[in-house]
Formats: sequence, C-alpha cells, structure tokens
Amino acid sequence: GGQMHGLVVLDKDDKVIRPCILWNDGRTEKQTEYLNEVIGRKVLSERTANIAFAGFTAPKILWLKENEPENFNRINKIMLPKDYIVYRLTGVHATDYSDASGTLLLDVKNKRWSKDMLEVCGIDEGMLPRLYESYDTVGKLLGSVKKELQLPEGVRVCAGAGDNAAAAIGTGTIGDGDCNISLGTSGTVFISNDKFSVDANNALHSFAHANGKYHLMGCILSAASCNMWWMESILKTKEFAAEQRGADKLRGKNDLFFLPYLMGERSPHNDTFARGAFIGLRPTTTRTQMTLAVMEGVAFALKDCVEVAKANGTGIKGTRICGGGSKSPLWRQIIADVLNMPVQTPKTQEGPAYGGAMLAMVACGKYPDVKAAADSLIEITQTVTPDPEAAAGYEKRYKIFKQLYPALKDAFRTYQEL
Repeated sequence: GGQMHGLVVLDKDDKVIRPCILWNDGRTEKQTEYLNEVIGRKVLSERTANIAFAGFTAPKILWLKENEPENFNRINKIMLPKDYIVYRLTGVHATDYSDASGTLLLDVKNKRWSKDMLEVCGIDEGMLPRLYESYDTVGKLLGSVKKELQLPEGVRVCAGAGDNAAAAIGTGTIGDGDCNISLGTSGTVFISNDKFSVDANNALHSFAHANGKYHLMGCILSAASCNMWWMESILKTKEFAAEQRGADKLRGKNDLFFLPYLMGERSPHNDTFARGAFIGLRPTTTRTQMTLAVMEGVAFALKDCVEVAKANGTGIKGTRICGGGSKSPLWRQIIADVLNMPVQTPKTQEGPAYGGAMLAMVACGKYPDVKAAADSLIEITQTVTPDPEAAAGYEKRYKIFKQLYPALKDAFRTYQEL
C-alpha cells in the first residue's frame, strides 16, 4: 500500500526532477479553485467522478506548470510514490486503479485516463504509467535489484494499491456496504461498493477499489495527529493512556467541543482555510474534558462522512477499524457510541501492509481472488458495541457539532488574511 496523491516527476532518463509534492501539501489552493470554479465541479465529476481537492495530483501538476516551468518542461513520466518504487524494482512504469483514482486524471467509472483532464493539465497519455488492477503482476525484479536484495529468481511485483484501499483489503472490507475506518495521522471512512456510484455533492471521493470494484471514501486531514498535538505539544506528555484516565465516565456528557481541522479539511467540507478550535470553554472546564473533546471531535468528523454515505443510499451496519489511534480502547468506544454501530478490530493492525501482502498473494496465485484471500486470512479479535446512554448523548451533541463549522466558515477565511 502506498501514500496517495504525491507528485513524482521523472525526466527522459527516468531521474527524479524535483522532490515529491506530498498529499498534505496545501500550496495548490489557486489551482484547486481554478479546476472547481473555471473548469467546474460538474464537469470534473462527469470526467473523473470527483471534484478537485488541494491534495490531489492534478492541481500539483498545474502548480508545477505555473511556478516551475523549467521543471514542468522536463517531465517525461508522472508517477505516484509507490509506483516509483515499483519502477525502481522492475523498470516498469505502472500504477493501479485505486491510486490513480486520486490523481483527478482518471475516468474512474470506465477505468481509463481522461483525455479531457490530460488536456487541462497540458500533458499527454504517454507521460502517465500503464493502468493495472491492484492484484496484477506488473513485472519481475530487475537483475541488479535481485542481486542487491539477495532474492531468488522469478520474484513477482504486483501493482499494489493506494494506502486506504490496501488498508481496506487488510481489514477484509470488500463486501458491498462494508466499512473501514483508518485512524492514523489522517482519518478515512472507506465504504466498499460492488457498483460505481458518485455522491451528488461530491462530499466523498468515488474511487476504484483494490478488489477490482469501487468504493466511496471520506478523508479527514487530522485524526490521530490531533491527539498527538494535544498530548505532546500542549500537555507535553507521551503518557496518552494516563491522560485519558477518567474520561470514560464523561462519554456522551461532555459540554466541550473540538473542531479537528488542524490542517484544513477535506471531507465533507473541502476547505483549506478551516482550522481547529475548542468551543464551549468555561472557568470549570477540566483538562480531562479537553482531552476527551479532542477524541470526540475526530469521531464527529468521521460521522460527518458516514452520514453522507448513508444519505447516498449506502447501508452501513458496522465498521472495522485500524491505524495507530485504534489501539486506544477509549477511542474505539467513543467511535462506536458516536456512530451508534459496532466497531470491529481485526487481529492484524497493520492494515495497509497486510492488504499489500494479500494482493501479492493473489498476484502469485496463492489465492484465486481478493475475497478468497480475505476469507482465509482476516480474523476479528474484538467487537465494541455502542453504549445506548452514551450514544443518545452523542446524537444530541452531534447536532450541535454540525452547526459549528458553518458558523465559523467565513471567520476561518478572514483569519487567513491576518
């Protein structure tokens, strides 16, 4: 599984032209606005099933064209981070549909590069890698690589997947309506679909899945990173569990809110100006309340994405969870209460890496397809069910949470002018 959206550009000798522009780089605000407002959201959605987000690859290409024309003119190949590694291993320029979905260059429904979008970005199809399913073999190790890594003859390299699609495979999120929450630095809500669909407001991404089908995905830019910021930067502690002690009694009763938009927000607001905020501070507010509010704010942001998917007609009855933040029993319970649905923890917590290994097993013929691999390898070790009293309290508080971003939206934008 590979980090998505990053722009890796190679010259005619397949040498990297400049450092990769990463998924969380916010420099493309102007280009994103151009794509959404001038090209138009409706046109983008018709061509790619998505609108432009600052993290996507196409805005980065436009930024490079406008700000580093000398580098843009040297481009021979445009790659994504994991695909560059595949190239170094095999000498093949390849990508998979799940990762390519996040470029804003792919016609997701028909699984082909969008010629219209290539024209918008001033590139041609020859600059892009060949498209594969995630479980397809793209090549074998180069002789020099095989020797350096001391590996035997015939080692296959499969296309792999974007990290979120790989995490979904690694948690067994492959059935129609299956859901997985990844609680890492950023947070994702990943809903597997057998058929292609697009949210009418493009509040969720519509991408290809690594099992050969499709998925809807919401992405919040700050998830476990909010907790790390609060614990390490503000409280100056690494004893996360100790700080959370006592917070359990306040589930569903906390009168303090936290907006987790430390790096802006993607789903469902698509607002690079959004910022984090505590709301409801009183003289009696405690440290424990603030710690709990940070965790609850992330859970509410995840619920925003789940509610969009439900409104789109997707039936979600429960979710699986992975990522560093999911190791917190308190956070798992909060998410179960806020979503009011069971939260399952797979035995393996290394979702993307495990999913990547499963895709490689399919590529090598160990399993006939991704479902067979998941049926054999995925084991659920714990299910957290919602507490009815806490869930009822959170439902009331979520209605307030939904009012906070709209109330502050204009102020966030004005704040940037200071």
